[in-house]
Amino acid sequence: MIDVKSWLNPPKHDAGPPLEPGERRAIKIEIAIVLLLTFGFNGASSILSLIEDALLAGSLSDQTVAINTSSSSLGIIDLLYQVLRILRLCAFGALGLYLLWRSGLGPRLIGLARPRARTDLLQGFGLAALIGLPGLALYLVGNALGFNLTVVPSAIDENWWRIPTLVAYAFANSAAEEILVVAYLISRLRRLGVGENSSLLASALLRGSYHLYQGLGGGVGNMLMGLVFGRFWQRTNRLWPLLIAHALIDIVAFVGYTVLRDHLAWLP
Repeated sequence: MIDVKSWLNPPKHDAGPPLEPGERRAIKIEIAIVLLLTFGFNGASSILSLIEDALLAGSLSDQTVAINTSSSSLGIIDLLYQVLRILRLCAFGALGLYLLWRSGLGPRLIGLARPRARTDLLQGFGLAALIGLPGLALYLVGNALGFNLTVVPSAIDENWWRIPTLVAYAFANSAAEEILVVAYLISRLRRLGVGENSSLLASALLRGSYHLYQGLGGGVGNMLMGLVFGRFWQRTNRLWPLLIAHALIDIVAFVGYTVLRDHLAWLP
């Protein structure tokens, strides 16, 4: 039985020894650079995209946005573009891991100790169901009310490598977002002495911001996901369940849409 009150209350964490002014400034600069290079930049772009879409004639639901798209009519070139995008996401996650390791927080200390297969998988599937099912409902309602764009999870041309690429995207997205937006950002804010609730909110707002290109519903839904995932990590210090849950959600969205889009009339 989950103690809801316990989960709502911020956990206690030792921020470490006091920082010298130069060290504090260095961490702030580091966070700013990382966010400018990764999801902070994406967040700013998504906000501009949402403003542009809102200024166009018609409701947001009349417009379409694709998450995974083809970049070339030549199959092999398109595949190479997809591989580059996947590697870019992997580099985001690797950057977060490296900077945390340099600060004294190796993978084990941020929740990437040896996987506990049964527990991690059960928690991952549970989190995926907790977020995925209400998230789909929120998207459909938001789309019907005109708060969301019509999201096409995959517009990649039909090729033999399309499904494996979408699965790889799901894992790369999961690694990049959960390592950087949860483990890295909250850990570095914690070192600055920022409270757990404030760090959680900053992480969730960042996650919501770079999904605003999908519409207000997409931003709010992902912010709520960030609150749940961030608190889970703060409470358990386990990152594997988040990686599993996020990958499952994306695989269902990317691959499920590709396979079922012509068979489910209720999909926008």
